[in-house]
Amino acid sequence: DKPFIADQTFQGIDYTKNRLPLGEYENCVFEGCNFSENYLDNQNFVECEFIDCNLSNANLKQSIFNEVSFSRCKMMGLKFEECNDFLMDFSFTDCSMNLSSFYQLTLKKQKFEACKLIQVDFTEAVLIEGVFHNSNLEGAIFERTNLEKADFTTATHFTIDPVKNRLKKAKFSKEGVLGLLKNYDIIVEDF
Repeated sequence: DKPFIADQTFQGIDYTKNRLPLGEYENCVFEGCNFSENYLDNQNFVECEFIDCNLSNANLKQSIFNEVSFSRCKMMGLKFEECNDFLMDFSFTDCSMNLSSFYQLTLKKQKFEACKLIQVDFTEAVLIEGVFHNSNLEGAIFERTNLEKADFTTATHFTIDPVKNRLKKAKFSKEGVLGLLKNYDIIVEDF
């Protein structure tokens, strides 16, 4: 029933007053748009790009994100687990995603490039082969999270309990290994 919108560019639009019309958006670009505190629920986004947008605290219930990229976006407080997980596939580059949640989502090979992921909830998520390049994970919650083959070599400020998470073949830098020991209140000294 939703209108099909393809190959459109939406630039500098403030959707905080009037919501983005319900539709199936394919190969569209949203640049400099403000969706903060608004409704993005029940939308379909396929092969779309969000650039320099503010999506903080937007309602994402039942929206579909398939091959969607977010660059330099403010995305605080989003509940990605409320999205429709059918063909869910997105990437994040240089985004501020503090206080967002990926609770129980399966996101194999998920990429976070240079993102702020402060206090993000990854509880019970499946992030096999996930990539956290140059991302700040201060206070991020990893509980019963599958992080097998994930790459944390350039991630910073994370605390991950190896007893409570699956870390088989995950990659860490020598300095980053300390993030696996923080919960044990031990002292590691250089010599």
